[in-house]
Amino acid sequence: PGLHADAWRKISFLADPVCDGCGTPFEYDIGARCAACQAKPRAFARARAACLYDEHSRGLILQLKHADRPELGALFARWINRAAADLIADCDAIAPIPLHRSRLFRRRYNQAAEIARPLSRLAGVAYLPDALARRRPTASQGGKSASARARNVAAAFATPDARQVAGRKILLIDDVLTTGATAQGCARALLAAGAMSVDLAVVARVRESAR
Repeated sequence: PGLHADAWRKISFLADPVCDGCGTPFEYDIGARCAACQAKPRAFARARAACLYDEHSRGLILQLKHADRPELGALFARWINRAAADLIADCDAIAPIPLHRSRLFRRRYNQAAEIARPLSRLAGVAYLPDALARRRPTASQGGKSASARARNVAAAFATPDARQVAGRKILLIDDVLTTGATAQGCARALLAAGAMSVDLAVVARVRESAR
């Protein structure tokens, strides 16, 4: 749905080799994580993206996010199921990155949850819709520098019931990975609640993650 044949051919789908830490694509397998991940590891252990976030994928992703097209979540779930197969095979549960209740009220659905829910069914993995909560509203991350994004979401996330995640390997789901600040905040909250590990899978990532 929402993708004709010509548009499909223009999507830059990602496959190995990619950096195991952040999912950035490599021209060839270097046998190690990218320099940025080696210099500054993130709170989430590994990340995968189904495609690059560019002029060809942006419109479809924004339809899910802002144009009342939640049915696109099932399409993106299939993309992630392919791109993040190794992370899915290793996880105990799938959890969406949450919206604050005020934004959820305005948008009426959480785009990450619309991807995570069908992905959990497709993969046969437990779905934890309430594993995380956004404790305070945060401004849009769009247009912010990496440091400003990190400040914007600092201490914004919590685990309402640590028993859901304690001792489990959690796979976080979101639509786009830019600097990773939001996913970092979520991963820290899950790890503080006792999660064994946290990985991340997204529909799309920018070509280079800003640091």
